[in-house]
Amino acid sequence: MAVVTRPAASPSIPRHVAIIMDGNNRWAKRQGLKSSSGHRAGVEVIRPLLKLTRERGVEVVTLFAFSSENWQRPSLEVQALMRLFSSYLDSETKQLHADGVRMRFIGERGQFSASLRKQMDYSEQLTRFNRDTQLVIAVDYGGQGDIVNAAKVLAERVKAGEIEPADFSVELFDQHMSLSDVPKPDLCIRTAGEQRISNFLLWQLAYSELYFTDCFWPDFDDVELDRALQAYAQRDRRFGGRDNDNDSPTAE
Repeated sequence: MAVVTRPAASPSIPRHVAIIMDGNNRWAKRQGLKSSSGHRAGVEVIRPLLKLTRERGVEVVTLFAFSSENWQRPSLEVQALMRLFSSYLDSETKQLHADGVRMRFIGERGQFSASLRKQMDYSEQLTRFNRDTQLVIAVDYGGQGDIVNAAKVLAERVKAGEIEPADFSVELFDQHMSLSDVPKPDLCIRTAGEQRISNFLLWQLAYSELYFTDCFWPDFDDVELDRALQAYAQRDRRFGGRDNDNDSPTAE
């Protein structure tokens, strides 16, 4: 049976917050701007967001920046996103390092340019010993692909005679998933009104609380974050179990 790791800190504060940053294009359209302007405005939210989450006691923030399906977008938009990603790493990495933030990336890297992969490697290496906060950026990432990659690794281990199929368990599988070394997301926030997780951290979100807001990502601020955290604090997280008190006829 799977062992679910519960938060060690205050149960009212999520240790790990995952965010689907949605609505950049619609925000730009509402402002009469190009989509690239919306994406730039969305990037500007990240620095104050990290400051806010750190102040509130969140240890890990995972941002869904670019999905494996996003390559299907118009080529000009994809190129603009890649330039924006490179610019963000160039301008923010040293400041994040000074702030004690560890940067990590999950997803495939093969389709990125050599220069962008070099920037990603540099960001990870520079900040690898920081422990105050972790910023995980999911790029060319898909939850289904994450699970398939784990299955491939385990299949190779079986082929090599290291393990037997009978050894497979949730715990073993989990060891080969992205972010296996950090707490599972306690809270997943999606902006811009859509109510789906869009192939994001499918394995890791099994017991996460989901919070949806109509706010477009470029407008996400301290008020919106606190609304999400307040909603989370009111959730009754039982992880599939039930308190003994609930068996009482008078239990609410």
